[in-house]
Amino acid sequence: MNRPPSEANVMFVPASVFGITLLIGSFLASPIMGRYGRKVAHYTISVSALVGWLTTLLADSVEMILIGRIIGGLSFGLMLPLRSILIGEYTSPKNRGAFLTTISLTQGCGIFFVHLVGSLLSWRRTALVCLFLPFISLVMTLFTPESPSWLVSKGRYNECREVFHWLRGDEEDAELEAMIEARMNFEKTIRNQKKLDIIATVQKQEFYKPIILMVHVYAMGQLSGGAIIAAYATTIIELVMNPGVNSGAWMIGLDSQRIIVNTLAIFVINWFKRRTMMFSSGVLCVASHVAIVAYVYLKDQGVLSAEANWIPGILLNIQFFSVSIGMVPLPSVIAGEVFPLEYRSLAGSISQASVAGTMFLVLKTFPGLVDNVGITGTYLVYAGLLTYCLFVIMFLMPETKGKTLQEIEDGYRGVVVTEEERQSLNSIGDNGKIVSSETKS
Repeated sequence: MNRPPSEANVMFVPASVFGITLLIGSFLASPIMGRYGRKVAHYTISVSALVGWLTTLLADSVEMILIGRIIGGLSFGLMLPLRSILIGEYTSPKNRGAFLTTISLTQGCGIFFVHLVGSLLSWRRTALVCLFLPFISLVMTLFTPESPSWLVSKGRYNECREVFHWLRGDEEDAELEAMIEARMNFEKTIRNQKKLDIIATVQKQEFYKPIILMVHVYAMGQLSGGAIIAAYATTIIELVMNPGVNSGAWMIGLDSQRIIVNTLAIFVINWFKRRTMMFSSGVLCVASHVAIVAYVYLKDQGVLSAEANWIPGILLNIQFFSVSIGMVPLPSVIAGEVFPLEYRSLAGSISQASVAGTMFLVLKTFPGLVDNVGITGTYLVYAGLLTYCLFVIMFLMPETKGKTLQEIEDGYRGVVVTEEERQSLNSIGDNGKIVSSETKS
């Protein structure tokens, strides 16, 4: 039982363990972020990731590697809701989309980096290299401030102003003062309430609408191919093209395209509105699925030559382009914008839990679908589900580009901010500050 694990044994550590612990970590993130702050949550993630990789590095049995995997899954689950929320709260509306888009880019680069290192080094040396990444994150967290949104939720208005100005300067005081005023009004509303009415909270549209929206947005990210291409890339390539194709070379090409297009998405997200990006990339993704179905069907019927690999090659690249430009980066962007401050930690965790569930279902059912209905039937099922998600998103997703988080939150509550009111808020931010009880004391 205590013998050193062989390379073969390491390969058979259940991947499903990571998904289960990821789900648990997502739910643990909410109380940590809400009660102790975003910075403490960041510390928790870095330390747990550090312990996970250290356990793997020092492992002398498969059981120890499994423990390291469990700790790593908890760390990643904790990180999922925090990353979008923290970036959304830190950044200015004009740059928020670009910063949130870097989540998918860095994740793609991380996967590419680990695969590259893992192909060159042993698993133990790979763990040693990966150990330095959470250590760097831990050191960086020492020098980062607490989120201004969390500070205002705790009534620490002076600290909130200091951090907000440190992050963004003095040019966006209108958003700062509007956020403080909204929180003070909220405190007045609940001051006379003796207990939290959970049913009333769930019935609030600013609570349930963003969650329903994000469940469908995240589902699109998985159904578009983001999950199955990563897990079954060579299988899909061979089924769409032909069994004799160099699937490894095509996989590397698609991985490289993902990094390039993810980088491009950082700039594109600032040029187009969020809804435009969502529906254009979504329609393109559905169209690529249908086109792949049509090609494979015609190939199987002998109408098209199986040797014409350039046709399915173009179709797969179109699918992967739609995934990389919109389907994968947009969920992180939207998740960092739509949740109201009061329920941001809880709603973010619930939505992220749906990611683990959807990913598990997609990855588990893909082999069975292919065996029973073929790649054509599988892609048709995905195209139908993607179309359904697009219709739901059409009715629930507001335009968030260029808006402050407070404006987005007010929009879900049904509060419309006119241009005159926005100018009035700007004058408040420029000429004065809302006085809190903390300031008076």
